[in-house]
Amino acid sequence: MASWIRVLVLVACILPAMVEGMIRHYKFNVVMKNTTRLCSTKPIVTVNGEFPGPTVSAREGDTVLVKVVNHVKYNISIHWHGIRQLRTGWADGPAYITQCPIQPGQSFVYNFTVTGQRGTLLWHAHILWLRATVHGAIVILPKRGVPYPFPTPHKEAILILGEWWKSDVEEVINEALQSGMAPNVSDAHTINGHPGPVSRCYSESGFNIPVKPGKTYMLRIINAALNEELFFKIAGHTLTVVEVDATYTKPFKTDTVVIAPGQTTNVLLTTNLGTGKYLVAASPFMDSMAIFVDNVTATATLHYEGTLSTTPTTLTVPPPRNATPIATTFMNSLRSLNSKKYPAKLPLTIDHQLLFAIGLGLNPCATCARGARVVADINNVTFVMPTVSLLQAHFFNIGGVFTDDFPGNPPIAFDYTGTQPTNLATMSGTRLYRLPYNATVQLVLQDTGMITPENHPIHLHGFNFFVVGRGVGNFNPEKDPKKFNLLDPVERNTIAVPSGGWSAIRFRADNPGVWFLHCHLEVHTTWGLKMAFVVDNGKGADESLLPPPSDLPKC
Repeated sequence: MASWIRVLVLVACILPAMVEGMIRHYKFNVVMKNTTRLCSTKPIVTVNGEFPGPTVSAREGDTVLVKVVNHVKYNISIHWHGIRQLRTGWADGPAYITQCPIQPGQSFVYNFTVTGQRGTLLWHAHILWLRATVHGAIVILPKRGVPYPFPTPHKEAILILGEWWKSDVEEVINEALQSGMAPNVSDAHTINGHPGPVSRCYSESGFNIPVKPGKTYMLRIINAALNEELFFKIAGHTLTVVEVDATYTKPFKTDTVVIAPGQTTNVLLTTNLGTGKYLVAASPFMDSMAIFVDNVTATATLHYEGTLSTTPTTLTVPPPRNATPIATTFMNSLRSLNSKKYPAKLPLTIDHQLLFAIGLGLNPCATCARGARVVADINNVTFVMPTVSLLQAHFFNIGGVFTDDFPGNPPIAFDYTGTQPTNLATMSGTRLYRLPYNATVQLVLQDTGMITPENHPIHLHGFNFFVVGRGVGNFNPEKDPKKFNLLDPVERNTIAVPSGGWSAIRFRADNPGVWFLHCHLEVHTTWGLKMAFVVDNGKGADESLLPPPSDLPKC
């Protein structure tokens, strides 16, 4: 169980003593653990018996080795979400993309070096729906002697937002796949594993955050939820955003943070109210009213030192779940720091102009309840997971595993956010898009109204990218690029594509290997809203994928 004391000791005391360039060793034992939430006890899959799991801590330039030992009945793999994995794609973690999963009773050592990154990221299981409980924080401090580009906080703390199901999450998704319909939503949201008091269980206490008055704290906020974007706010307090997805931003103030699954946000909190208890709230954001979500708000308490426990808590009203203007204002406020020390290395000339239309579809299914199965797709391709790792197939030239003919544009253009085609069927295939080393890419992610428009958080493995534009409606290739931010666009690894709209990103393919791109709503990934880029080697050894480690799991 994550505790505030453990977090403060870990982040505030141990980390400053680290020296960069060292090797950090961790051991992850994947085990079942009985835990109580919402007045019920059930066994869950955990790392080292902790929920959320242990924090992986390092400095920029460190090499991290994590030995994962699988003691449960499920296959397992761990993804280090946002770590660039330069030339070390074998350690990226998505099952059947960069590795075969770790089978029960087996182990694998993930080995990677943190290069050019500092900030907050997360790790999580990348197979089945196990990341519901198998997840934790990655904290990367700057090199020793290098200060933050903002005032040094008094203390730092990690707040992991998540979801909780009373039932086994694998049973939830398996039932949905058999019926062909959407899975049941979660029963509660959580903050560091605690939902706070909920109507179905008044004995459940919330997470407690003790603070001293007149200090500045840095909160490292992580959205580890499976299927929901979240609002985060603290009653009576203004937050200063200083980093997202382990990249510094121009600081700006807000009372509400919007954070999608897979994203991280660092904020500064100044405890300037002197005394009292203040509600901390995490609540769902979903701007498509046709989608049913878990409406339970997770709560914690910001508790000023010296305040009696009997003091009433000052409450806050979470935004409505469809508060699109609040979300839009937050996302439009994000800008790269783009300083001399931390420049925004944005590609200005583009080699590959891509448009990916993303959405849902219906394919025939004789065994499903309504004769059809809900699927998801990119450019009308519902991705089929291979039975051999794509990276192994690429590296060893194994034929018949994938093709490199993924369409760079929708096969049939239509009014993506307007009148929908009558045929909702998709194609299926394991199709990749090939990029030469160092190619520059502009990718427009276009939401569609197929079945219903939704806000899709899209995550790209192996790269950071710059968000140069976003808008509502259909992307206009003549008009919209004229409004792109090419000066200080925010740099991320996960972007929320607005419901009924689009987002445009740019990146440089300077990392050889096979790199997954997928929706970070787990239900959509399961349904096939995913694809992968294969990036060829460059000219020399420093531009080539390293050979696989000797203990790489076998399928």
